[in-house]
Amino acid sequence: MLDERLGNVLRTTKAHIKRLESLGIFTVKDFLKYFPWRYSDESEFSKIAELVEGEQMTVKGYISSIFMRKTQRGKMLIKAKLSDETGEIDVVWFNQTYLSRLLKENMEIVLTGKLKWTGKRGEFASLKYEIPGGKQELVHTGRVVPVYHETYGLTSKWIREKIQPLLYMSKFFTDPLPNKFIEDYDLMPLSDAISEVHFPSSAESLKRARYRLGFEELFLIQCRVLQRKFLWKESSEQFSSKIDVSKKCVQGFLDKLPFSLTNAQNRALDEIFSDINEGTPMSRLLEGDVGSGKTVVAAASVYVTVKSGMQALVMAPTEILARQHYQNMYGFFKDFGFNVQFLAGSMTKSQKEEVIQGLKSGTVDLVIGTHALIQDKVGFQNLGLAVIDEQHRFGVEQRAIVKSFGTPHLLSMTATPIPRTLALTLYGDQDLSIIDEKPAGRQEIVTRVVPEGKRNDAYEWITNQVEEGRQVFVVCPLIEESEALEVKSATDEFDRLSNDIFPQFKVGLLHGKMKQVDKDLIMEKFSNKEIDILVATTVIEVGIDVPNASIMVIEAADRFGLAQLHQLRGRVGRGEHQSYCFLFPEGKSEGSKERMKAMVDYSDGFKLAEIDLELRGPGEVYGVRQSGIPDLKMATLSDSKLVKSARDAAEEILAEDPYLKKYPHLASLVAMGENVVDY
Repeated sequence: MLDERLGNVLRTTKAHIKRLESLGIFTVKDFLKYFPWRYSDESEFSKIAELVEGEQMTVKGYISSIFMRKTQRGKMLIKAKLSDETGEIDVVWFNQTYLSRLLKENMEIVLTGKLKWTGKRGEFASLKYEIPGGKQELVHTGRVVPVYHETYGLTSKWIREKIQPLLYMSKFFTDPLPNKFIEDYDLMPLSDAISEVHFPSSAESLKRARYRLGFEELFLIQCRVLQRKFLWKESSEQFSSKIDVSKKCVQGFLDKLPFSLTNAQNRALDEIFSDINEGTPMSRLLEGDVGSGKTVVAAASVYVTVKSGMQALVMAPTEILARQHYQNMYGFFKDFGFNVQFLAGSMTKSQKEEVIQGLKSGTVDLVIGTHALIQDKVGFQNLGLAVIDEQHRFGVEQRAIVKSFGTPHLLSMTATPIPRTLALTLYGDQDLSIIDEKPAGRQEIVTRVVPEGKRNDAYEWITNQVEEGRQVFVVCPLIEESEALEVKSATDEFDRLSNDIFPQFKVGLLHGKMKQVDKDLIMEKFSNKEIDILVATTVIEVGIDVPNASIMVIEAADRFGLAQLHQLRGRVGRGEHQSYCFLFPEGKSEGSKERMKAMVDYSDGFKLAEIDLELRGPGEVYGVRQSGIPDLKMATLSDSKLVKSARDAAEEILAEDPYLKKYPHLASLVAMGENVVDY
């Protein structure tokens, strides 16, 4: 019944069915899972005498008279008088002639609208109406009203009218949650939750329904990631990469560093060393803010791996970042005699083959590169550690490394601060190490929001800074001008700055569509101070380390999320000079103002990530497709209590039954590997 096509159930047109299908709604099940995106509380009835001008209010009363006439402008006016025990008010509708046949004198009606005054008389206008009585409950007004995402030809009102008679079918859904958890976590029964989330009987019941459905979404996700973690460990029967190591083993590396590790770095190293001493492969996410020192921790892990006679790889999503890692790692290990090589798609065939042969023969100790590392021809003699930087940009490809190269220890890194609740959901199959402490001496970057009227003042200040020897990043959200989004493009901004604003300085351009050789040349010139101002897209978001660059200008800053703005800001403040970040927003919405204020007020990436998560949601912050973030309908990932409860339940059931043999329906949903609950 639930899988029956909507065309067989709904009394509507083929055009409406086609529009539903454009929303991914084909069956009754799909329709009942098309949840409201917000609600309008119209449950409180006001008396006519209590109406306040300009406020949306709901009134129940009786029609004492009704008539229709044409206005001077040719519109059909329906005018009625509504009365209750406190008074009478005029009610008006325009161009809804059918109401003259539907509404009758002495009929009870519920209206939601706004009071407007015309001279000395008040009128109730912009109305939603509903006629109470009989067995049919109120659907459009006089209650907490569901509001659905609309598409052309499908209004929220139409969806409410069509979905309400089908709610009884929710009793046919198969509940994926074991009864034990419904009782232990005091969860609403599934059929009740679906009915209440569409047409809540009260604010409290809606809250419980959303919690129940959100719990279910996160529970399924947690079951998937925790089962994946179990299978990862179980598949290591032939695991041969156990590395016997202690903190003493890494001392030779640490002694060569010109600085001491922070407590947070030492804690992360202890956790990593504990993992690689085990008889099962490590799968750990190393998370740290911009400049927190993740690279050094990764380098120390590589050091003990190579010293143990095994090979290591470091993979990054862009060649710019990969080359940055190569330079850093080469600097770390040049005094230890390690054979460190680079591998990327831009290299010649013979260069690639030479590196690949060294990996297969075991003469190469460490290779750093891009996606080229997971090509078919690449192989290792004895890979002990795989380090994946900005792992969320790779998606499932990191798994390809494990399948292709045996079962090395896996250390993933991200400089994108992720709140712990979100990390538990996204990366629940990995253990988590957080570097939440910056190295001594890292300066605070002065951040300012610059209104358009102050732009020339900012340019004048930048001119003085460049004349003193500083360098500048200017980041734009697009490569070329877009009519759809009127934001500054990198190419247009490059022309404007080099010709009109800073003709006395050397201005460069960098974006993702350039050939790799051209990117490398531009970055080399910028690093060597041959370019004063670099106009770029977000290709410089990670992996750019130019200590003399002390100014970051971000055009159309409100087009970026806080996490990305913070990443971009982290490209400066890496040298001895005081650094600055100037935000040039284009929008004036409250959301834009809140994000800009947060950037000024906070330098902690984790705090900004939490704010961004609450303001925009995880899909907008990190990118649903890019990061593997679930497209959640009910769950709120900023709700740490909900996330923890769902994870606790998943841990409990998988500890008892890791293959979910006792729960076949749940096992099938987990095996589907989807983020959407399918009952």
